[in-house]
Amino acid sequence: MSFDTRARIARPLLRTNGGFLMADIVMADDGVRFEPESATTGPLGGAESAFIALAEALAARGHQVRVANRCAGARTVNGVAWTPIEQGVPERADLYIANRGDKLVPLAPGARRAAFWIHNPARYLMKWRYLSKLWGRRPVIVFLGSHHASTYPRWAPDGGRAVIPYGVAAPFLTADRGARIPGPRAIFTSNPLRSLDWLIDVWAGRIRPHASAAELHVYAGPATYGAVGAAKSTPMESVLARARATAGVVVHPPVAKAALVEALGTARVQLYRGDKGETFCSAVAEAQAAGVPGVVCDIACMRERVTDGSTGFVVADGDAASAEIVASLFERPGRSGALRDDPHCNPGRVQVAAMQSPQPARLSPSAAGTNARSGRAKSRSAATGGYPGHRPPRRAPVPRRPRRH
Repeated sequence: MSFDTRARIARPLLRTNGGFLMADIVMADDGVRFEPESATTGPLGGAESAFIALAEALAARGHQVRVANRCAGARTVNGVAWTPIEQGVPERADLYIANRGDKLVPLAPGARRAAFWIHNPARYLMKWRYLSKLWGRRPVIVFLGSHHASTYPRWAPDGGRAVIPYGVAAPFLTADRGARIPGPRAIFTSNPLRSLDWLIDVWAGRIRPHASAAELHVYAGPATYGAVGAAKSTPMESVLARARATAGVVVHPPVAKAALVEALGTARVQLYRGDKGETFCSAVAEAQAAGVPGVVCDIACMRERVTDGSTGFVVADGDAASAEIVASLFERPGRSGALRDDPHCNPGRVQVAAMQSPQPARLSPSAAGTNARSGRAKSRSAATGGYPGHRPPRRAPVPRRPRRH
């Protein structure tokens, strides 16, 4: 699935201008500092990469896109007008997309429609500073998957709910795997605080003893996460130091996407446990799109990323079978090759099996409005009429005055 898919969010807002369909879209982010060029010049987190890619994909489709974030200065890059958020957010737009922060929700009050794009489990929205703003603005809340959507209570406020997964950047989809199956090398490309220490234990105790020539290559570090990574650099470096001291483990600094594609091409399998705080996992999605089979645990959204038995294996958390599977992939290259050649894990395809999801919900009055008879907000997929596991949110019951006798 490409980032272009997410541009459908603007369809109900399109206007005709000289024969072309276009919309005025404003996006705002006040979190991690990143520049419009950050996605190509160095390592960058999944949420920030998705934000940049969405803005550029919308601009490429002919929309006017203005972004306010913590960039260093105003400039236009790839058709997107970037401005430091300290200079303010435009008041009017066809579509306003607030990214993560509660202070952004009330901005752009003159926008025709508003969406609130979240990236973490929605439990953090159960605070008054979020709920009060969501009750007042009623934006469409955009989730990254069915698991992610399930973390937001049915009674909580919204103006509609949409499931729109991240896309995968083109370099991963068009990666040249070649005919040769890579040597016995595994790869880890996520946050080192997301169970890398657990993986090191499994590697040293249960995998390497059965595959003495195997290597685990780790591409991770604080640089990917900007100021947030710098604040957590001490625990990250502690885990990475332990990895360097483990036989068969090679630690690399995080790299830009072009270099990461090359690194994935040298790996026979990706190893990742998963994390309860994860809602999409770009690291696994990128590897899947590049044709690298994954062995993951059934935690949070991992089953939405890896198709068990087709593009890798999903095992129960703590199951010793994971180590046995990895060892067999190292000992039997043909088994890994079969997974790599599976049509569901074929780079260049827009719909990657590891990212199967329904079409994104349209932000139209009929999809995000209120049913006059039931009082329930409606949220539908453009193609399927809903996404798996979703139920329309219910409003909190209104207390009734007791009858007098």
